[in-house]
Amino acid sequence: LEEYMFKNYIPDVVFHLREPDLSATMDVANPFKWVRKTTAELMGGKKVLIFGLPGAFTPTCSNEQLPSYEEMYEEFMELGIDEIYCTSVNDAFAMFQWAKQLGIMNVKMLPDGNGEFADGLGYLVNKNNLGFGKRSWRYALIVEDLSIERWFEEEGISENCPSDPYLTSRPEVVLDALRGN
Repeated sequence: LEEYMFKNYIPDVVFHLREPDLSATMDVANPFKWVRKTTAELMGGKKVLIFGLPGAFTPTCSNEQLPSYEEMYEEFMELGIDEIYCTSVNDAFAMFQWAKQLGIMNVKMLPDGNGEFADGLGYLVNKNNLGFGKRSWRYALIVEDLSIERWFEEEGISENCPSDPYLTSRPEVVLDALRGN
């Protein structure tokens, strides 16, 4: 954590993604292929908003956080954001089905199945008290060309936190900061 906070860069990890397979040998039953992309490949040269959350299909993440970022997507684009990424310590299959169920069309899902991205940021915490294992703490980042410009970290980061704070990383808070309020 200290290394990345000092440099103010996001960790360059490999994300294991599923993308449509447009090749002639496409398996109709499974029209996707595995693709590995690094943080730099996905976000280099762009201004992005990344928000991390504890888990796909969980109440606050499903009912508030992800849908709200999707709903406010255009407002972020108007303020110079190139992409919005939702990351969670879940695999590509869970993230895909979660986005599909919620009708997410704009926010890009970024599965951090091994927790390497969350860990590199210092946001990988135990949620064993809930039976979740290792998960991401809730946060949002404004990143320009891999350099962190703004941090929006929920208070109380700790192992087995008894609560699930969701104030600082709300899209409304991030929008206000981008607008200079």
